[in-house]
Amino acid sequence: MSILILCDHENGQLSPVTLNAVSAASQIGGEMHLLVAGDQTGTVAKAAASIAGIAKVLVADDKSLENGLAENLAPLMQSLSGGYSHMMAAATTTGKNVMPRLAALLDVMQISDIIKIEDANTFQRPIYAGNALSTVSSNEAIKVITVRGTAFEAVAAEGGNAAIEPVAGASDAGLSAYVKSELSSSERPELTSAPIVISGGRGMQDGANFAMLEKIADKLGAAVGASRAAVDAGFVPNDYQVGQTGKVVAPDLYVAVGISGAIQHLAGMKDSKVIVAINKDDEAPIFQVADYGLVADLFDAVPALEKELG
Repeated sequence: MSILILCDHENGQLSPVTLNAVSAASQIGGEMHLLVAGDQTGTVAKAAASIAGIAKVLVADDKSLENGLAENLAPLMQSLSGGYSHMMAAATTTGKNVMPRLAALLDVMQISDIIKIEDANTFQRPIYAGNALSTVSSNEAIKVITVRGTAFEAVAAEGGNAAIEPVAGASDAGLSAYVKSELSSSERPELTSAPIVISGGRGMQDGANFAMLEKIADKLGAAVGASRAAVDAGFVPNDYQVGQTGKVVAPDLYVAVGISGAIQHLAGMKDSKVIVAINKDDEAPIFQVADYGLVADLFDAVPALEKELG
């Protein structure tokens, strides 16, 4: 039994969530291989070869894979599927784009967003915005799986010495074309991998008020997030959104400021190790999942917190 894991990478750097996907694969058992697909991926391939537990790194280096177009990547993975019992990827925008196409090409059922592995054929995944858990058993010859990274502890990025092997088969399917990327840049940690996240909701009242949270985030080395209500109101960009339709986070500390705690938001952060809520409504649902709650006006509490941090 062998497992092929799609490696997430960006700007020549291995994405940390790949380590979580490898951790999930290790619980299935069997030899683990990583697929590094892209253009000029030598640095990423070397980093992938160092991951603990990886036996082999397959490198598909081709111009058609430069921007990770799913229409080009899925057929490549299909061509490599022989001999693998499981093909896995982290449930990132890349994984969610590629793996359904791969499942369709292989004519198998995809198993999405798993959070627990019971055995090689049986997996647990959240449904109904995380309010229920579904146990799924598959008898497919090849299991195509996406992994919720926050549910698995990352393996060590060092300590491995995997063989690196080039693979052919990449080509431009001609079904899509890369146009451009519009990315926001920040010196703060990336939201999904930050150890501390401070998020604001509709209670922030205005985008300018997020500056209060940003000051605290800078002092704590935290990332800044937001509820969907705050994003829909135009307070902050879409890439701040935490929740069912945004990013799923599980930091060591999650601070929710002015967030009521709708089910959709809780689905994206309730696995955080410690949750702190600040809200003036003592009946806000966020307090049901919070480890620590402060019933107070955020416009009094947040400046006081900043002052206390020095």
